[in-house]
Amino acid sequence: MMMTENDVAKVFDTILSIPGMNETVKIDLKISRKNVLLLNHVIERGSATQDDYKSSVLLNSIAAENLHELKLFADECLQKAGLNELHEKLQIFNQSGK
Repeated sequence: MMMTENDVAKVFDTILSIPGMNETVKIDLKISRKNVLLLNHVIERGSATQDDYKSSVLLNSIAAENLHELKLFADECLQKAGLNELHEKLQIFNQSGK
């Protein structure tokens, strides 16, 4: 059975509503200024509405090394928050909704 985008959105919404998901997680953060700037841009891009969506020169010019560092940072955040397994399962849902 193929899930629709609406079904996947409902699953994400349900998971984000689970008790404890609003609890604060302490993450000791050490990241270069360059990656802070890139991370901010990625977050802004990811939260943009469809009307705001345009090709980003900055994102298109990110070096593979910087993308790898940001991926490691994201993985570390998931690990410290205890969300690795949940993230993996959500990725499966996300892929099935496309």
